[in-house]
Amino acid sequence: QVQLVESGGGLVQPGGSLRLSCAASGFTFSSYAMTWVRQAPGKGLEWVSDISSASGSTYYADSVKGRFTISRDNAKNTVYLQMDSLKPEDTAVYFCAKRPTKYGSSKGQGQYDSWGQGTQVTVSS
Repeated sequence: QVQLVESGGGLVQPGGSLRLSCAASGFTFSSYAMTWVRQAPGKGLEWVSDISSASGSTYYADSVKGRFTISRDNAKNTVYLQMDSLKPEDTAVYFCAKRPTKYGSSKGQGQYDSWGQGTQVTVSS
């Protein structure tokens, strides 16, 4: 079955960096777009970024554009989220999710058909 396992979260000071990883298994990873979403304490899910199946297209929420970079290694079945210039408002549980299509969404719309368990990111001094 599909498994998505996130890692790389932790506590970081404002202005710092983290790289999240999401290891995928149970499906043909290179055929599907992947997504990062997050949920801050007491808030709903917020779309962060999408990447198409062949890494040709990447998309970002305005709140992270210019600070976060999504990438994937189809040989390793892994999607990454490089987070730089972190702010306290980036504090959230970060989830990776699989799209049921090879195309990502430029505005975070559309469906996801599998989710990981999430990894906590805390930005605080």
